[in-house]
Amino acid sequence: MMDTHNKQPLPAITLAAIGVVYGDIGTSPLYTFKECFSPHIGLQPTQEVVFGFLSLIFWSLILVVSLKYLCLVLRADNRGEGGILTLMSLAGRNTPPNMTTLLLILGLIGGGFFYGEVVITPAMSVLSALEGLEVATPLLTPYILPVAIGVLTGLFFIQKHGTAKVGRLFGPVMLIWFVSLGLLGAVAIVKHPQILAALNPMWGLHFFAANKWIAFVALGSVVLAITGVEALYADMGHFGRLPIRIAWFAVVLPALLLNYFGQGALLLQNPQAVSNPFFNLAPPWALVPLVILATLATVIASQAVISGVFSLTRQAVRLGYLPGMTIKHTSESEAGQIYLPFINWMLFVAVLVVVVIFRESSNLAAAYGIAVTGTMVITSLLVCSVARYNWDWPPLLVRVVLVCLLIIDVPFFAANVLKLLAGGWLPLALGCIMFTVMATWKWERFLLFRQLSRMSMPLDAFILSLNKDKPARVPGTAVYMARTQHGVPLALLHNLKHNKVLHERVVIMSFRTQDVPYVEPDQHIEIEQLSDNFWRIYATYGFHETPDVEEVFRRCTQKGMPFNLMGTSFFLSRETLIPQRRSFFAMLRVKLFILLSKNSLRANDFFHIPANRVVELGVQVEC
Repeated sequence: MMDTHNKQPLPAITLAAIGVVYGDIGTSPLYTFKECFSPHIGLQPTQEVVFGFLSLIFWSLILVVSLKYLCLVLRADNRGEGGILTLMSLAGRNTPPNMTTLLLILGLIGGGFFYGEVVITPAMSVLSALEGLEVATPLLTPYILPVAIGVLTGLFFIQKHGTAKVGRLFGPVMLIWFVSLGLLGAVAIVKHPQILAALNPMWGLHFFAANKWIAFVALGSVVLAITGVEALYADMGHFGRLPIRIAWFAVVLPALLLNYFGQGALLLQNPQAVSNPFFNLAPPWALVPLVILATLATVIASQAVISGVFSLTRQAVRLGYLPGMTIKHTSESEAGQIYLPFINWMLFVAVLVVVVIFRESSNLAAAYGIAVTGTMVITSLLVCSVARYNWDWPPLLVRVVLVCLLIIDVPFFAANVLKLLAGGWLPLALGCIMFTVMATWKWERFLLFRQLSRMSMPLDAFILSLNKDKPARVPGTAVYMARTQHGVPLALLHNLKHNKVLHERVVIMSFRTQDVPYVEPDQHIEIEQLSDNFWRIYATYGFHETPDVEEVFRRCTQKGMPFNLMGTSFFLSRETLIPQRRSFFAMLRVKLFILLSKNSLRANDFFHIPANRVVELGVQVEC
């Protein structure tokens, strides 16, 4: 099952991709060139410097976006789906066991970096758009921050209503935005066509030769031109490779290049325009409309990354890297339209705090690049692992490709590490927090399930004991939800121990999530009869699917095993976790796991079991 975008004609899908996929990278001209001449770099807009920056921006867009992501990374799909966790899953499938843990850690770090980026993107984008009001008239400067807070507040408050209707405007609005970018730049280029000489990569090399350390530091600003590049891969499942590639080469790339080179031409003519080269490109009469259009574009860019983090979180929950949480579908036709209340309001608070603390887009620029470049390095490592072990590329070719990728990625990342104290600590801290949460939840759940398996009784032995010493039977069906695939659920043992009875029909039900987005309909349900009136059901889902007990019952009925929901009781075990004596850091990890478990979504809500059909039995587990 895929989103309905994929059922539409190619032009419609391409237009939608322009609106969603390229929202973030499409708003980069608002601040990239401005930050290249920020005071901490200290370079003046001379011809050599302007040409050097333009050359670096041009070749970054070509090498990183066009070649690395669009030609290489987009090939690494999991049944059409992309994203850093998908890449992690692919990389870990056929690799040697000693590499699996390393790839898992890299993937979780990349996922953590994405959360850090999502906090900064809305604040950075909206502030940079509204700062155009300052160019129109300095009298409006005091209102920029309050208006930005108002726009961001409205953005997060509409999430619960879904964006299906508003989303139809994303493509047309962003198309107008890119056309405007191209026109503004083209006018300036026509006046100073010599700016096109910056296409020569020698200007970039000359820039490094002339400025050395300062040029290296300036890479931290150049990388802002490619922020949002991960969206190309993350949104592949919604639109497919071809529309994303067409949108880039036909619309987005030409518009971005025209605008960047137009800003460069403007600076050659008027170096004073360096205070805000993007808005200074526009004639005075167009400033206010351009600010409005830029604000709409940044809101769309912010919406795209918010939807992206919703999708990433759902995938992490299904794969067992985050605790269960409420996931609401805001569209009946599009599977990708989801809303996670907890994530939404956590992001809202974090974004507001960031806006209030940093106040200006220039202050946020230092914090922006480190998450992006960190993810770029991890993506390079993971995709080369996929190329070696999944695509069977020769080892020598993989090494050559990896070296070529890291020659670009590592300097970008190192340049942004220099900005650690100037704001780079923010995404790094957020990434570390999310990595700790995901790694803790995954590892401690593994230990918990192993402990539950030890406490359980082998299923075969249990069934033999029932045949020898048959308990009393009561009418109805009892479904015991099993956390592990082996052994008897503790709820079943406790019920038999205390109540001395079993239902006429006993079913052990286990839910499994595969690292694929969707499972074929005929593979969802597996029914196994263990003995008379004793059954086992495996329900298998992809990470983009929602487990649902009623749906399981419907599929079981189709397979000849009917269920009456109102005549069925569901028995769940609720574990009380008791921490054992461990080392200091291990105890911290356990306490975090207990905290996450207490706030995790209850099993009956997670699997959509009617609350009036649930019986919970408590069990104490040492962890």
